[in-house]
Amino acid sequence: MGNMVVFGSYVPLNSPIHRLDARTKLILCIWYVISVFFANHLWPAIWISFVLLITLIISRVPLRMYWTGIKPFLIVILITVCLQVLFSSGGQMYWHYGWISITSDGIKNAFLIFYRFTVIITASTILTVTTPTLQLAGAFSWLIFPLKWLRVPVDKISLMLSIALRFVPTIMADIKIIMNAQRSRGMDFHQGNLITRLKHLIPIIIPLFVNSFQHSEDLATAMEARGYSLERPRTQYRQLSWHKGDTVALLLMLMADVVIGILNLI
Repeated sequence: MGNMVVFGSYVPLNSPIHRLDARTKLILCIWYVISVFFANHLWPAIWISFVLLITLIISRVPLRMYWTGIKPFLIVILITVCLQVLFSSGGQMYWHYGWISITSDGIKNAFLIFYRFTVIITASTILTVTTPTLQLAGAFSWLIFPLKWLRVPVDKISLMLSIALRFVPTIMADIKIIMNAQRSRGMDFHQGNLITRLKHLIPIIIPLFVNSFQHSEDLATAMEARGYSLERPRTQYRQLSWHKGDTVALLLMLMADVVIGILNLI
């Protein structure tokens, strides 16, 4: 796992992106995702992808590591794209069989969905790769703090988020260990048709659930042993602080959105 970046993992480096405040990075990530849905044409999409590429380079995390970590999501993306191609209507009809058809609008929407899924997952991965889990949970808690006035359990939601992000790399590591153990016993995950391959996942899912429940039980025991309670006021060891670089980053994102608006008008 040392040469692989997965969603939820943190890579400690000294880059301008790493040095930004966690609140800034969370706001920028949400802002970027919203901006992606306004890039409905070729040139705005190229521009927003260029902004993402520059951010990847500035983060100083090798692009190969991003690709290795994002690759597992491609299966879900490709399934979604295929469903969009086969079950969308509108535009010129290229092929039709029963209630399945391939149209020009379906192909166009499939490319758009593939693009949006890819850049959104990549942007989210940059957020988790450059931000420690506790800081990200603190930023999320700060962002939804006004919901406390509506009696929303903000602290509990932040705790669940931090635990979920913390266990993503652990679960990925468990999957790798279980698959290697099954391969050592002669299991071939690429053999047979689709149904056979799905059956091969059963020896992975069952031990994975057992390990996940064991991890959660160990975590609960450790939290109780340390007297953890959400009913008491908590303090943060590492305080979030706003710097000039955070303001500059927000201004740069605003300029990027202005360019998107100009390109859409053109």
